[in-house]
Amino acid sequence: MKLSELSEIAALQKVFIAGADTGVERDLLQKLPDIRTHALVIIGIRQCGKSTLALQFVKQTGQDYFYLNFEDIRLSSFETEDFSLLDKLIKNSKCRLLFFDEIQNAPKWELFIRQKLNEKYRVVITGSNASMLSMEMGTRLTGRHLEKELFPFSYSEFLRWAKKKSCAESLDEYLQSGGFPELLKTGSMEIVSNLQSDIIHRDIAARYKLRDVVSLRRLFSYLASNASQKTSPSKLTSVCGVKSSTTVLEYLSYFEASYLIQVVPQFAWSLKAQSVAPKKVYLSDLGLIHASSVSFSKNSGALLENFVFNHLRLQTKEICYFSDSNSECDFVANANKNPLCVQVCYDMNQDNQDREINGIFSALEHFKAKEGYILTRDSRDEILKNGKRVCVLPAWEYFAGYSSQA
Repeated sequence: MKLSELSEIAALQKVFIAGADTGVERDLLQKLPDIRTHALVIIGIRQCGKSTLALQFVKQTGQDYFYLNFEDIRLSSFETEDFSLLDKLIKNSKCRLLFFDEIQNAPKWELFIRQKLNEKYRVVITGSNASMLSMEMGTRLTGRHLEKELFPFSYSEFLRWAKKKSCAESLDEYLQSGGFPELLKTGSMEIVSNLQSDIIHRDIAARYKLRDVVSLRRLFSYLASNASQKTSPSKLTSVCGVKSSTTVLEYLSYFEASYLIQVVPQFAWSLKAQSVAPKKVYLSDLGLIHASSVSFSKNSGALLENFVFNHLRLQTKEICYFSDSNSECDFVANANKNPLCVQVCYDMNQDNQDREINGIFSALEHFKAKEGYILTRDSRDEILKNGKRVCVLPAWEYFAGYSSQA
């Protein structure tokens, strides 16, 4: 590239980002660390608000900053040697705080970032591919970066944005929209449809050199239509039309790395037993379900279960489901330490209450926990059995003040 070209791109981008509306303060903002010696890396699915959060953070410092977004098509030809030009621009700017969007698109970016850290610059990075960022940071930035995950608006953030109170009706609204900021602003589900298509084609098919995009799309549509249901790689091979379970596992790992889904295992003390048991799949935002599913519109119970998973995920990555020969519990968070057992039931009634209650008490007994929860749309109750207590609560009440992980 030419220095003049890079300079013009950076100047125009800085004008755009500096004038951008920072919107609702994200819950994660107050938990972001001091970065005097480490790069702050904010990762998450595309369009979940990473750039806005980073902008909120750098503005909070009160320092002037140098900004460059590597998603810009004009930077598609950026090569390793162009970092020397970028270095000149940074020095000329006199800024000691650097802010780079989607930097994983640049080759050998981690070497450049380490150099700037060694030169005592403060660095903020955003990225949308967890596996690629982790691989490169693990080799060159070990001990020099602090990684934070961002997700689309949580229910509490949605309430602040919409200026609504926590209640069954606002929960219903959230279940139908999800938390992507642009969808909430425009009301257009097409934004999310285009987003998932863009991720599948650009972040997955192009990046991993996959030719069979049809199977990839078919698999994702099936997962969206069957979110929260148990499945297995062998079953999914026929669904997406591939011959090998190994290929399906690779596809699932690509979806996870791009933050489209998360695969949740059945709890087992043995890793081998856990690996062969059926898995559950949840989508990272409810908007993806509505935009990608072919048959999901009225399954309120599965939507609520996916909602609960996403909000538990704000606090921990250690989530599984519990199943024995007689019962099942939807979620056990941090099973190996202070386990939290949670059952999800959209509407507790005579037809399902025995199954739901037996499932949560079986999990409490197995993990030797004293208290658990059944989260519903709008029911409240309390159940005592064998010295254990289960609180039946509306999910909107339980998660109204839930914030992102520290």
